[in-house]
Amino acid sequence: MSNPISTIELALDLQIAIEDATLPSTENFELWVKTALRNTMKEAELTIRIVDEAESQQLNSDYRGKDKPTNVLSFPFEAPAEIEIPLLGDLVICAPVVELEAKQQNKSSQAHWAHMVVHGCLHLLGYDHIDDEEAEEMESLEIQLIEKLGYNNPYKEA
Repeated sequence: MSNPISTIELALDLQIAIEDATLPSTENFELWVKTALRNTMKEAELTIRIVDEAESQQLNSDYRGKDKPTNVLSFPFEAPAEIEIPLLGDLVICAPVVELEAKQQNKSSQAHWAHMVVHGCLHLLGYDHIDDEEAEEMESLEIQLIEKLGYNNPYKEA
């Protein structure tokens, strides 16, 4: 039986817009994206942009009305119905926020990066956590995917 993760054809544009950051490997980003997208599509394109606090804060202010940096922002691409394109959208991840949260939550940096990528990809797929029912569904799927990657439940207190 083939692994559904390995069958996804992924075009990942990884943009590093921050200096002096210790980041996961491109291979890790690809694995995390493929894990999040497993069983949903055969082909996918997305951009992950790694930014500093200033860029994250500006985007969060412009698009969400929140004047502070945040861990991950998701910008889904919505093609017109008559156009079939595997472009999912963009994730913008703030490296300093992710690193700080990992320390505060007593998680490994790698585990928290994996969680942010999976979380962001689920948003690109249409999942949300606005109301309790949606949050429960999304968190349950996140936990399954993160544990499949070999990390602990990201919502469990360390």
